[in-house]
Amino acid sequence: MARRVDVMVSPKKLLIEILGVLLLAQGVAAVTRHYSFNVRQKNVTRLCKTKPLITVNGKSPGPTIVTREGDRLVIKVHNHVKDNVSIHWHGVRQMRSGWADGPAYITQCPIQTGMTYVYNFTVTGQRGTLWWHAHISWIRASVHGAFIIYPKLHVPYPFPKPHKEATIILGEWWNTDTEKVIAQALQNGGGPNVSNCYTLNGHPGPLYNCSANDTYILKVIPGKTYLLRIINAALNDEMFFSIANHSVTVVEVDAVYTKPFKTDIFLITPGQTTNVLLTAHPNTSLHHHKNFAIAARPYATGQGTFDNTTIAGIVTYSKKTHFNFTHFKNSSLPKLPAFNDTNFATNYTLKLKSLANAQYPAAVPKTVDRKFFFTVSLGQNPCPKGFKCGAPNNTKFTASINNISFVMPTVALLQSHYSGKMKGIYKTNFPDNPPFVFNYTGTPPNNTSPMNGTRAKVLKFNTTVQLILQDTSIAGIESHPLHLHGFNFFVVGQGFGNYNKTKDSPKFNLVDPIERNTVGVPNGGWVALRFRADNPGVWFMHCHLEVHTSWGLKMAWIVKNGKGPLQSLPPPPADLPPC
Repeated sequence: MARRVDVMVSPKKLLIEILGVLLLAQGVAAVTRHYSFNVRQKNVTRLCKTKPLITVNGKSPGPTIVTREGDRLVIKVHNHVKDNVSIHWHGVRQMRSGWADGPAYITQCPIQTGMTYVYNFTVTGQRGTLWWHAHISWIRASVHGAFIIYPKLHVPYPFPKPHKEATIILGEWWNTDTEKVIAQALQNGGGPNVSNCYTLNGHPGPLYNCSANDTYILKVIPGKTYLLRIINAALNDEMFFSIANHSVTVVEVDAVYTKPFKTDIFLITPGQTTNVLLTAHPNTSLHHHKNFAIAARPYATGQGTFDNTTIAGIVTYSKKTHFNFTHFKNSSLPKLPAFNDTNFATNYTLKLKSLANAQYPAAVPKTVDRKFFFTVSLGQNPCPKGFKCGAPNNTKFTASINNISFVMPTVALLQSHYSGKMKGIYKTNFPDNPPFVFNYTGTPPNNTSPMNGTRAKVLKFNTTVQLILQDTSIAGIESHPLHLHGFNFFVVGQGFGNYNKTKDSPKFNLVDPIERNTVGVPNGGWVALRFRADNPGVWFMHCHLEVHTSWGLKMAWIVKNGKGPLQSLPPPPADLPPC
């Protein structure tokens, strides 16, 4: 029988919340919350295939972090597997706590087998849904979980209080070891094998082989409203998401409240989160059945292969505790856009606006100190002599920003920056613009092979930045979900074709642009971002399609210290992992 998944908070999480509430009620400004993550292998069976899977505390998805705005978190990570591990708290600003950000070889060296590292940081000025995941190679395929920040005590949501909440994590499952998948792809230079299925909270659901009884079920009561916290933890796929015969109201993305709007379908890229309100129909007798399909499938704009399947779960009004979806029909699914429906993707993203009111202002920089123009490109390199390579025309795939394909260092950049020992580790000459101008979205020139290097861009503390991210057609146009660590940014503009400063910049939205930490660069187009560099440290920026990151579509920003200790990065913790 399929497993019932209630939306109630677990007793342990509830106890943590109650203790936090009691302390806050007694006048304590914030709570310190302790978590312990044990990274272990566990045999897991899905699609009738059993394999050893890297998990946290024996689960994938792993434990949910539950906290409140202003709380301090102390999360002890113990590595019991043969692989090196690090954990990134995706979207957490990490104000002056860059040592806890987590990307391997950027802010720390990874946690080696048998070692422990304590991530110690405070959640400052944020509330909403974020998530955590491994940040080394492709281990995040199974090592990830939700990170929920409740508002401060007595601060309500800026939307009607829901009856209950549920977290839904979109993921991917491979029957083989994902580390072998990417290792093979990097060796032969071709695209990696795609996943065997998608999952909802780890459940493949009734559309996949021998998985009808491994289905995510959301149980609802007629007329009640539910807050759904949706996270896309898939490695390589943007996803369309819908619930049959139901509309939802988008109220938050990337832990930033939005102007509410209704939609039947929404788009969510890897790395992004979306909170929606789902109001159950008041009278289910109007319908022929009491079960409605949740469905998601990919939005894919590139030329490579992808997992072109659909994941399904169930919203049920039934009071039954056991279900059998062996005879689940495709006809029960909501109608989703075609896999390459860029018109829908564009129209949806343009609806997203910041709440921008007195309580939650949109602090978008009206003027900027530094302007950057970065091309975001896939490419192909010649195959080494004597080898046969897997990309078209016997080449190897590569990826770059401003024609620099990033090479991961062997010492963490933050340690090198802090100690002042950068020689031989990285250079600070990352270009402000592409090395030469060309028709970025037209027929590309022949001389576009990227350079390899470990380069960063340095910013003075509190610099206001405008960044144009421009897709290119060098190896085919494609949407790229770009994630910036350490900051939120405002999406002030976007369009198709080549960015034109004279034509496009006057149209920028500086009133209520959406604020987030991960944005889709339109395929064959551009996006304009603004942010304030008010967080000293070293901050990774990369595509959240994991295969593109593996090919080099990444770079780092270095934000220098400001004046005094409150604008400076503190020393590293004593247990920072060695390289």
